Amino acid sequence: MHTYSPILAPVVALVAWTLVVQIWLVVARGAEFRRLGINFSNMGRGFRGADLEGRAEPSAQWKAHNYNHLLEQPTIFYAVALTLAFMSFGGGINYWLAWGYVGFRILHSLIQCTVNIVLYRFACWMLGSLCLIGLTVHAGFRILHDCGIIG
Repeated sequence: MHTYSPILAPVVALVAWTLVVQIWLVVARGAEFRRLGINFSNMGRGFRGADLEGRAEPSAQWKAHNYNHLLEQPTIFYAVALTLAFMSFGGGINYWLAWGYVGFRILHSLIQCTVNIVLYRFACWMLGSLCLIGLTVHAGFRILHDCGIIG
């Protein structure tokens, strides 16, 4: 039987959610491409999703914006969660802070990809950020403690 740090479960959950949003954005963009008459033969060299800004329905772009967000701040979450796992410090409060972070990121995604009310998005982002700060502080104190810098 293999044992692993419990904090890896929310890490895998956020990766899985990111892939769900990726599929959601491909479906939404595909529909928008068809609506706009865009296909591989007429999109031109170097065409990017950002080239749709101002042409595509904003709601069709929200999924892509959120996917980008899931590749930004969560990279810090992955780093600190893996650090905590390597230090065998991924249980207890850190486990629950990690799930809190993942939960708030999922809520943020659902809001941004559907109704996109910035106040609600911001609240989820801020609450998730507080979870991330808690994880980082715990990892930092653990390192300082293990190095003998603090008691």
